[in-house]
Amino acid sequence: MRIQVDENLPLDAARLLVMAGYDALHVQDQQLSGASDMELTLVCQDEDRALITLDTDLANIRQYRPKDTAGYIVMRLRYQDKAHVTDVIAQVAELLRTERVRGRLWIVEEDRVRIRDG
Repeated sequence: MRIQVDENLPLDAARLLVMAGYDALHVQDQQLSGASDMELTLVCQDEDRALITLDTDLANIRQYRPKDTAGYIVMRLRYQDKAHVTDVIAQVAELLRTERVRGRLWIVEEDRVRIRDG
């Protein structure tokens, strides 16, 4: 699975996903810092990468339809410090082993993951 880690997540998030066996790149790895949501989603589509982000705008499935994408993982966390975010991403990495993200929107919270087909 190929994953794009948004700039609002720590660089360690991409490293953690790579260590879990995923092909993960951080936005900074591709000099995409500052890219608009639309630009970033287009890059993800071109590269067949699921996008993981803290940007709740991506949860709007009318504007960002996950149907024909590798999927979106939107993290809605009460605490967004680096340690907490990476802990939750480690849990997401495990869930990716058993649950598909392609064509779906995942809303990740501390105590649950809601999955919506695109």
